[in-house]
Amino acid sequence: MTQTIVIAEMNNNAVHPSTAELVSAAKTFGGEPTLVVPCTDANQASGAAGMGAGNIIAAKSGAFAHYDASGWASALDGVIPMGTIITGASPQSKDMAARLAARRNIPVVQDAVKIQEGKITSPVYSGKAMQTVSATGPVVISVRSNVFTPAEGGAMDHSVLAADGNVATAVQEFMARASERLDVSEANIVISGGRGMGSPDNFTHLEAIADTIGAAVGASRAAVDTWDAIPHSMQVGQTGKTVNPNLYIAVGISGAIQHLAGMRSSKYIVAINKDADAPIFQHADYGIVATWEEALPVLHESLKGMMD
Repeated sequence: MTQTIVIAEMNNNAVHPSTAELVSAAKTFGGEPTLVVPCTDANQASGAAGMGAGNIIAAKSGAFAHYDASGWASALDGVIPMGTIITGASPQSKDMAARLAARRNIPVVQDAVKIQEGKITSPVYSGKAMQTVSATGPVVISVRSNVFTPAEGGAMDHSVLAADGNVATAVQEFMARASERLDVSEANIVISGGRGMGSPDNFTHLEAIADTIGAAVGASRAAVDTWDAIPHSMQVGQTGKTVNPNLYIAVGISGAIQHLAGMRSSKYIVAINKDADAPIFQHADYGIVATWEEALPVLHESLKGMMD
């Protein structure tokens, strides 16, 4: 099997803990993978220590100051060796995975949920079916979070390589996140609201619960389409983001197939809806038939008590 390279997931110039899951996925190919950390300061790679990699490379470049798919792909292509590449399945990582595969003229498999003996399983048809393909050579694979057990041990120190990406290829500079709130594709717990919330102003009740339990706040397509105040970046579903948290709480969401495609693989699903016949209850592990006004205050108080 070819050499395996993991590209670290970065968040606010730090190595995200989910990187250890990617290393674990890479180890299914055998051997000790190389972990590449895109950074502007080599010290940022210290966060990758003990994540199970055989060795760690700090790929240092000004191109990594702000995410741009073309710039990042160019910079990383210049420093990482040939072989199978493992990335996360966040929207930007899947974008970069596709660009790296195109640059190297190798296949790409997105949203992998299982890797075993060179075979890669990923969802197709909006999650209605699974496909399994065999890797007989180098391939780029994006791996969903919360699927593989994080790896431990391995290299504690890193080497430094200059990665001179051509940032002139960037068509725009992406704006920094407006807040520290977790992205829905990264979180272990997601609480989402639908049009049943009545108004975008009422999403503050979801945010309060999210702040209490360390969750991310999502939304259904109906909510995003109805209210300009709810950005597309919060949308969970077939045309939004696919999430795979340990806990997904759906509030005022009917459960249309488009939404289910983005969250049905959650380990536990809790649904709150005043309509007892809402389709979401057919997929929920726990269901509460009530308005959000009735249910959320009680839920919030109970959660605060558990967190104290």
